[in-house]
Amino acid sequence: MTAGREAGADEEEGADTDRIDVWLIPTDQPEPVVRALRELLDPAERVRADGPDPRFGRRFTVAHGAVRLLAGARLGRDPARLVWRRGPHGKPEIDGLAVNQSASGALAAVALAEGRAVGVDVEEVRDARSALRLARRYFPAAEAALVAADPAPAERFTALWCRREACVKAYGGRLVQGFGLPLAGPAPVLLADPGALGPGPCRVDDLPAPEPFRAALAAVGDRPFRARVRTWAMPAAMASPSS
Repeated sequence: MTAGREAGADEEEGADTDRIDVWLIPTDQPEPVVRALRELLDPAERVRADGPDPRFGRRFTVAHGAVRLLAGARLGRDPARLVWRRGPHGKPEIDGLAVNQSASGALAAVALAEGRAVGVDVEEVRDARSALRLARRYFPAAEAALVAADPAPAERFTALWCRREACVKAYGGRLVQGFGLPLAGPAPVLLADPGALGPGPCRVDDLPAPEPFRAALAAVGDRPFRARVRTWAMPAAMASPSS
């Protein structure tokens, strides 16, 4: 497992700083890994994995199986027997452990935290034309103008979109509730008023991610946080062909 840089590095770490674990999960894995992770899924997850798109099914299996392994290790529980409690929009939690995940293309991300609601988002960078169109439609006017003026509009749009999705997911809300949030500016951003999502404040930070992806993490509350970002790898014993 490869360590990445820690988000929130410009904030002092101390007793008032939370540590949040984030794992980046490459979801294009060898078939033995996919088969081993499938054994951990519950019946509903297997139904989703067995849908009409085989590539989506494999990536879904890897992402959700890895989340079970990570949450099970944190809780000291059998990952195959974990039962998620879910909010009205599907946000999972189990025994006080906040679990949030996101996937885009061949990369997924999962955030694990205790005592604090969190949201994570990862997105593959879009093409410039789509970025400009979506920014005009969904972003506050000032942010849409920032995207349009940027020499790399797709990268700027995707970074802001990740911040927006992460905030929405931290509250377990609907994406439409996050469209008007002012999230531009140097990271980390302290969002004093999340509007319809719920009571503020909410802190948002960008996360390191491999190209062509961008990622962000949000946590409800005004306490600073530091994200420890690592790349997930299947435990060797489970990845062997005989597993």
